[in-house]
Amino acid sequence: MLFSEEERYVRANDRPFNLSHNYANNAIRTSKYNIFTFLPLNLFEQFRRLANAYFLFLLLLQLIPQISSLSWFTTAVPLILVLAMTAVKDASDDINRHKSDRQVNNRMVNVLIDGELRNEKWMNVQVGDVIKLESNQFVTADLMLLSSSEPLNLVYVETAELDGETNLKVKQALTLTGEMGDCIKDLSAFKGEVRCEPPNNRLDKFKGTLTVNGQNYGLDNDKILLRGCTLRNTEWCFGLVLFGGPDTKLMQNSGKTKFKRTSIDHLMNILVLCIFGFLFTLCFILAIGNVIWEVKEGSPFTVFLPREPGVNAALSSFLSFWSYVIVLNTVVPISLYVSVEVIRLGNSFFINWDRKMYYPKNDTPAQARTTTLNEELGQIKYIFSDKTGTLTQNIMAFNKCSINGKNYGELYDFSGQRVEITEKSQKVDFSWNKLADPKFTFHDHSLLETVRDGDPEAQAFFRLLALCHTVMPEEKKEGELNYQAQSPDEGALVTAARNFGFVFRSRTPETITMMEMGEKVTYELLAVLDFNNVRKRMSVIVRSPDGKMTLYCKGADTIIFERLDRSCKKLMKVTTGHLNEYAGDGLRTLALAYKHLEESYMEEWIQRHHEATTALEGREERLDQLYEEIERDMILLGATAVEDKLQDGVPHTIEQLAKADIKIWVLTGDKQETAENIGYSCNMLREEMKDVFIVAANTTEGVKQELQYARRKMCPGAAEEPTVTKVRAGLFWLKKMETVQDEKVEGEYGLIINGHSLAFALEKDLELELLRTACMCQTVICCRVTPLQKAQVVELVKKYKQAITLAIGDGANDVSMIKAAHIGVGISGQEGMQAVLSSDFSFAQFRYLQRLLLVHGRWSYLRMCKFLQYFFYKNFTFTFVHFWYAFFCGFSAQTVYDEWFIALYNLVYTCLPILSLSLFDQDVNDRWSFQYPQLYSPGQLNMYFSKKSFVRCMMHSCYSSLVLFFIPWGAMHDTVRDDGRDLADYQSFALLAQTCLLVVVSAQLCIDTYYWTTVNQFFVWGSLAAYIAITLTMYSNGTFLIFTSIFPFIGTARNSLNQPNVWLTIFLASLLCILPVVALRFILIQIRPTINDKVRYKMQMEAPPAPAPRRPVRRVSTRRSGYAFSHSQGYGALVTSERFLFKRPLKSLLAFSIQTDLPLATNQAKLFRPIPEEIEGSQSSQS
Repeated sequence: MLFSEEERYVRANDRPFNLSHNYANNAIRTSKYNIFTFLPLNLFEQFRRLANAYFLFLLLLQLIPQISSLSWFTTAVPLILVLAMTAVKDASDDINRHKSDRQVNNRMVNVLIDGELRNEKWMNVQVGDVIKLESNQFVTADLMLLSSSEPLNLVYVETAELDGETNLKVKQALTLTGEMGDCIKDLSAFKGEVRCEPPNNRLDKFKGTLTVNGQNYGLDNDKILLRGCTLRNTEWCFGLVLFGGPDTKLMQNSGKTKFKRTSIDHLMNILVLCIFGFLFTLCFILAIGNVIWEVKEGSPFTVFLPREPGVNAALSSFLSFWSYVIVLNTVVPISLYVSVEVIRLGNSFFINWDRKMYYPKNDTPAQARTTTLNEELGQIKYIFSDKTGTLTQNIMAFNKCSINGKNYGELYDFSGQRVEITEKSQKVDFSWNKLADPKFTFHDHSLLETVRDGDPEAQAFFRLLALCHTVMPEEKKEGELNYQAQSPDEGALVTAARNFGFVFRSRTPETITMMEMGEKVTYELLAVLDFNNVRKRMSVIVRSPDGKMTLYCKGADTIIFERLDRSCKKLMKVTTGHLNEYAGDGLRTLALAYKHLEESYMEEWIQRHHEATTALEGREERLDQLYEEIERDMILLGATAVEDKLQDGVPHTIEQLAKADIKIWVLTGDKQETAENIGYSCNMLREEMKDVFIVAANTTEGVKQELQYARRKMCPGAAEEPTVTKVRAGLFWLKKMETVQDEKVEGEYGLIINGHSLAFALEKDLELELLRTACMCQTVICCRVTPLQKAQVVELVKKYKQAITLAIGDGANDVSMIKAAHIGVGISGQEGMQAVLSSDFSFAQFRYLQRLLLVHGRWSYLRMCKFLQYFFYKNFTFTFVHFWYAFFCGFSAQTVYDEWFIALYNLVYTCLPILSLSLFDQDVNDRWSFQYPQLYSPGQLNMYFSKKSFVRCMMHSCYSSLVLFFIPWGAMHDTVRDDGRDLADYQSFALLAQTCLLVVVSAQLCIDTYYWTTVNQFFVWGSLAAYIAITLTMYSNGTFLIFTSIFPFIGTARNSLNQPNVWLTIFLASLLCILPVVALRFILIQIRPTINDKVRYKMQMEAPPAPAPRRPVRRVSTRRSGYAFSHSQGYGALVTSERFLFKRPLKSLLAFSIQTDLPLATNQAKLFRPIPEEIEGSQSSQS
């Protein structure tokens, strides 16, 4: 059958048909190599690095005797060492990936094959197979749900691996397939055909059609179980495999791991290319010099030293060129790359070992999963963060409430001052209530006293909370209640009522049973007026045992207050003040009201409601009128304040990062009210901001107008068109880059944009307008965004801002964003680990981010920059001395130093001191780093290492090399020893020049070191001692006698170092090199001190700062409401459906959203009558 390649076509229980389409099976492979491809592929990848290819070329040159002035092993040994270290590291990483793949692929699952269930490995599962899952099993592949053990064909899944959320979600099979149940015969005979979308990474959407017996049934995301989910509270379910292995949405979100390189890596590539050009220029100059010398001065020497046959001046010059390429190759020694990897690895271990980033509750340490990005942590400009599970714990806590004008939930001391509630604060004792939830905590004892004293308003308040909801109870043992709520908000409110004596015990479609202050009371449930995003409220109508009918309503205060009786004006004013306080504290608020109903009115209302629901025209309008009519003239009871619990230290962390001039954007799938509330809780949105703009238009033109309005208000004088600077960058300057310049804005602003508006804003015509407007704001919150949009926002900033970005999240929906950013951070310790597996760094709590950036990141960047500056300085100085010496040795490519000194200079004499500085140095300690987050700013501006600083480093090296060559040369010229013997020989000069060089570069290192440790001292003095010991040994008589041809400098050290003028020369050369550096730094600190200089001076003069005590600050919000409710519409039908309870009356239900075959999404009251089967069937066929 012909079908589009952009469509998946699956036939149930028909392996030959499905295999003919070559769909991927369920095996996954994340490894890069196998045993045969490892060596060639790994070497190919390594030699793609410019430096490795260069050193291989150099090694080949050294194998040619005519041009080799140095032994081949001086390059071969370090090159093999580097290649071997990298290969071992890559092999280790890939072995771990192989182990992980095998572990997953060898999991077992029941597969329906040839009419029977067989236990098969995951990797053997094929598209089109029917599989059986049991409770607490991982979902094997992306499945279409067929049937389950639960009523209404529901299943409950935990999606922590996908979105980091630990609360359960509800999925529901079609009624048609649900009727098969667990009948193997029916399931084997099922021949349904599915046409659906091709593999993609959209976790929240699915489109497809099931065809059975010529009838089409719509498939959406609520009929699909995704790989990575875990089946919970469901005995069994059957599913049809639609996507396997690499085609599943989980693996599609993982994608290919991008090879990330730091900005310093990119800069080093450009600098190394420039150095190569500079090296060949020097060699060309010296080759020209060789020609001139050979023609003018070399001819007379041919009498004593004849040229080899066929060698003339031109050929001699050509060979001289390549000889000098070998001699001067130390401008880019291979030890540079070895040292860089060692430094990065060491700083990664410091992150892993940091006990202040260890989370003991989950036994989770911080982990540097990628060891090559440490210094980039010190240059972050933009942070993109998920909300749920990253900033918040996804736990709701009943925090405060206002009842009849009185505020509860605060603690005050004897003087009436507000006291901060901590873990040590005394908790309310609920031991009198045997059904109380032991995990619930509250600290204001006066509220319990008010309820127990029989206050009617307080009791009505908690009675409303215990009745007006869609929570399902589960009571496995007597007295052990477990609430399963559609939203965590509802669970928190019902739990609060439970602890204060109004215990929701059980429900049927017609009744709600409660324990009110120890007495069992059953209410008749007459109707549920369900929540939706337009109504922003929910009501229930109940009849109490004494026959009274009451409407209980909860919702957004702005909505409820419009529907109150006039008698509530005074109470409303007081409650509004409390609500403003709650909103200022970032709490999520709801207002509560009730209304007593007359029997005759209710009978008439139900009749009119029935007529409205059966009307063919104007149904929605008539229903809206009925709701408005009955939810009117209500009596205000009070308001609740629920805390969407932030992770510890989140507001303080965000405040610190903002002081470091890091901009934080929140990209969340949550709805606007929730995201906005968290923004205020985290101190990202503040009352002091001049304005918070909300972009929520549904058209391209509307979004453009809203963005332009915001931009013009923030920066009235800005040009209408953005200023885009186009430059060339990268290797060979082939990469075209566009940069949108930052625009100055007075005051702070915030921007909130919805996902549907963001889709328009990310289009080519509007993306620059979005970027300009967003970057003018201090805080940006994008809500209702898809995983793809998260990555698009990150890519947009990367493309036009040329700034370093970091993305942090905890679920599979954050993976694309984590991989798109320069640095990805995963929150570990939760059950969802998909983000961690794709991240570069991971830890358990968001608050550790400030330590990762402000301490480890800043230190790593500072250390790497110091290392590069010093390394280039010491090697250019070393090499330039060769260049000056060429003018005195007839451009013969003779080395100025002993060959062994050349081999050991980078590997022994100068290696360990600079490594110790690069691992342990710190300008200020961690406390001062936190005290002054502004210390982070230089890294964002690339102030410590750039092309300019590299040029300065070269100029410094040029000056030092002139001193180190000409001072010893002048001092040694025509000099004699004390006994009159000649001292001015080549070997004595070589010894003096190399000793001066080593002393100077060691002194320079000491000047650059801010933080001295025992290790630094040992390596600096130890390296100098090692030089003296090795030199005296190699230049001794004994060594010469044993290895005559290898160690020719016999007696040089003994004859030279016992002369006072040699030591004086060393002192003079060192002084002339070091004194200008010290003087210049002193002048700069006096005239233009940096932020580092100021803080270091302060650190020397003052004691270390103590952590500032954080006192509670009363913030009163001018926002009208802190309303945010994560409830979804269409849940009332389930709790009022008789079919829902016909199997297991007390089964748990927990979800954020649900779309079922029932008419759940209709805007109508849910009465207690059962849902007719005909309606259910018609909905299935239409969907």
